[in-house]
Order: sequence, then C-alpha cells, then structure tokens
Amino acid sequence: MFKRFMRDETGLELSEYAVAAALIALATVAAFSGLGTSIGKAIDSLSGKIPSNAP
Repeated sequence: MFKRFMRDETGLELSEYAVAAALIALATVAAFSGLGTSIGKAIDSLSGKIPSNAP
C-alpha cells in the first residue's frame, strides 16, 4: 500500500491537503506557544528594571 502511494503521481486529493494543513497548523501553534512563553519572561524581566518613580 505504501509503495503504491509513493508511485502515485496523480494530483493531491482533499485528504492529503487536510493532512498538510493540519501539520502546518500544529507547527504554528507549537512555535507561537514557545514564543509566547519566551516573550512573557522577557517582559517580566524588563518590567523589574524600570524604576517605579519613572515619569
């Protein structure tokens, strides 16, 4: 079955597009969740360095 799938040179079907879209969405969510945590830590670090009596 896998060999037949690899030899198949017809156009992509809807299920293949759905799998590709799901993988892209999963990678995007993973990247943004990691970035969100990192950005939150950087903002917390910077907010501690700002004096409370700043204008």
